[in-house]
Amino acid sequence: MSSAQGKLIVLSGPGGVGKSTIVSELKKFDHFYFSVSATTRQPRPGEIDGIAYHFVSDAEFSQMVDSKVFLEWAEFAGAKYGTPKQAVLDALQQGKHVLLEIEIEGARQVKQAMPDAVMVFLQPPSMAELEARITNRGTDTPERIAARLALARQEMAAAGEFDHLLINHQVEEVIQALVSLAAS
Repeated sequence: MSSAQGKLIVLSGPGGVGKSTIVSELKKFDHFYFSVSATTRQPRPGEIDGIAYHFVSDAEFSQMVDSKVFLEWAEFAGAKYGTPKQAVLDALQQGKHVLLEIEIEGARQVKQAMPDAVMVFLQPPSMAELEARITNRGTDTPERIAARLALARQEMAAAGEFDHLLINHQVEEVIQALVSLAAS
């Protein structure tokens, strides 16, 4: 990679669409940087502080918000999540492409703060396919599945706010599209 400024790419879309799978595959490309978010939620088994997330208390998180540490932050499912701004700026300066996998509200905050960000919305092939993906996980109650699908419909309505729309038919196609966007 040249020493040129990297691109900030924001990947958003409904829960269950496959964003985490895409990010896992993109980690194989060394010219991408993935920020580690701060969160107030408790670590899950196997999660390591500073790798999965920066785990902080509510008081620490509030201090970070007051100190304008975050590029974006939001509250989701009873916990707060935020993207540390300086690590993103440093990676961009080093010529790395930064990929942020964040929810819709956070994506809006990033676009406001950094208008040059490339906004990408990842969409399922169909709502039926999304419902199958969420249901087949086997981790949620029927009520939780219904709530997730209702939220997904609201999130899908925001697709028009994004610069690029990618349909997650095949992970490899989405990866290639994102690599191409970074290179363009």
